[in-house]
Amino acid sequence: MNYLDIEVTGSDDKLYKLRDYLGKRVVLYFYPKDNTSGCTLEAKDFTCLKDEFAELGYQVFGVSRDTVKSHQNFMKRQELDLILLSDVNEELVKEFDVLKEKSMYGKKYIGILRSTFILDEEGKIIKEWRKITAKDHAKNVLDYIKG
Repeated sequence: MNYLDIEVTGSDDKLYKLRDYLGKRVVLYFYPKDNTSGCTLEAKDFTCLKDEFAELGYQVFGVSRDTVKSHQNFMKRQELDLILLSDVNEELVKEFDVLKEKSMYGKKYIGILRSTFILDEEGKIIKEWRKITAKDHAKNVLDYIKG
């Protein structure tokens, strides 16, 4: 399936497809898990810069495998103002190839590799960052967009 046609539920309980954003530009950032330190830092940074992204014509979405309820709790607890997409069926993470084997404390598991994609008005990926660190990443994405 084409990533533009994958339907996921947002933290606002609405259904989202990237195809609905053709004609607009999108920043899609994938993160491992709600309420973890790096993911919280990244989400807060994107929230702080949300208006600047919007002024430049970009819609920002965060994506993880967490449930909508988890996203809602995360947003409330951390005072986030973003739309977080719930990819519990792992369709978007697989289509964007961000589900990888990881290791923590010597234990291997499959998890989301922190990654960000910029989609142009035609829904094409024009820039990607993979295996990034959360600190300053949102600002780096904004700086790239500003040129």
